[in-house]
Amino acid sequence: MKKQISILGSTGSIGRQTLDVIRSFPDRFRVRALTGHKNAALLSEQVKAFNPELAVLTDPDSAQELSRLLAGCSTKILSGEEGLLEAAVYPGTDLLVTAVVGFAGLKPTLAAIDAGLDIALANKETLVAAGKIVTTRAAKKGVSIIPIDSEHSAIFQCLQGNNPRYLKRILLTASGGPFRRHTREELARVTPRQALQHPNWSMGAKITIDSASMMNKGLEVLEAHWLFDISLSSIDVLVHPQSIIHSLVEFTDGSVLGQLGPPDMRLPILYALSYPERLSNTLPKLDLIGRELSFFPPDKDRFPCLAYAYEAGEVGGTLPAVINAANEMAVAAFLGEKIGFLDIPGVIRKIMDLHQVIKEPDLDDIFSADLWARQSAERIIKGFMS
Repeated sequence: MKKQISILGSTGSIGRQTLDVIRSFPDRFRVRALTGHKNAALLSEQVKAFNPELAVLTDPDSAQELSRLLAGCSTKILSGEEGLLEAAVYPGTDLLVTAVVGFAGLKPTLAAIDAGLDIALANKETLVAAGKIVTTRAAKKGVSIIPIDSEHSAIFQCLQGNNPRYLKRILLTASGGPFRRHTREELARVTPRQALQHPNWSMGAKITIDSASMMNKGLEVLEAHWLFDISLSSIDVLVHPQSIIHSLVEFTDGSVLGQLGPPDMRLPILYALSYPERLSNTLPKLDLIGRELSFFPPDKDRFPCLAYAYEAGEVGGTLPAVINAANEMAVAAFLGEKIGFLDIPGVIRKIMDLHQVIKEPDLDDIFSADLWARQSAERIIKGFMS
């Protein structure tokens, strides 16, 4: 029987690669629902190729364009947040891939959990902003959260067959991004075009900038904290420029296990879709002959976003949601050439210092903190521009 897959964010980088995987296994997977934001042309192509029952664009004007492009097609077309939430709980779905970028993934992910759907999670911001709420609801509903991020997939795989009570430490690997050797003076002159040139991975714009600033690794630290129920002090970051070892786990007896593979997101995607099976495939295979693997400590002075994420996680409450929102706003401003690369951590620091933390937030508190941070960041960014 085919596993029924719905994808939130099918027009983004992870969504497109997920469909590449599904295309290779037509006898194993079927697409139920697809969503995007504005890319009507691409979503129409995906609908024609995979014939889902539901397609959604959250931008209403783009959804109208999608309806025109798919005139006569049997696929139901919806728009807005209401459509996104309907796709998140679409009947008959066995596994929901949440590949929406940013905080926008929180509400539909929670809706899917409440509906009892297992989640293949590529939206780390959901756990960063509301990790306690999300993991508590998932546990109550008996919902599995299977990570897609290569680092968290690696940890998840290393823990299979091992008692988690023996887990001592997680080593999250990081490529270091394109500016690993840059001085602060050089970082001050970085352009968006330069920052979008990741040395190893092909990713969407937001996550690529996060990788360059190392905020992505900070967010991954917070995600790992919630996914694997481990203290922040037991999560270390290791810069590994070759992106071959995707992460490691250390057990109480000193044994260390790592998961290796080429830097290709289709591998962790396939594992998430097929779990607990492993499917033979034609994806590129790892060849270690002649390869050098090197490791370095992260430089939190040149890349303070990583330290800010640890700090937010230790404080807890609404602060992780606030730094996530501030980062989203700062990255958008940098991509729009409104602020410089080093202004990204500057904006985040100012927001952190201004925020009055709610220690035990409910979901309304999380959404209010996110909105406050975005509005405050907008004012601060205008100050950087003046």
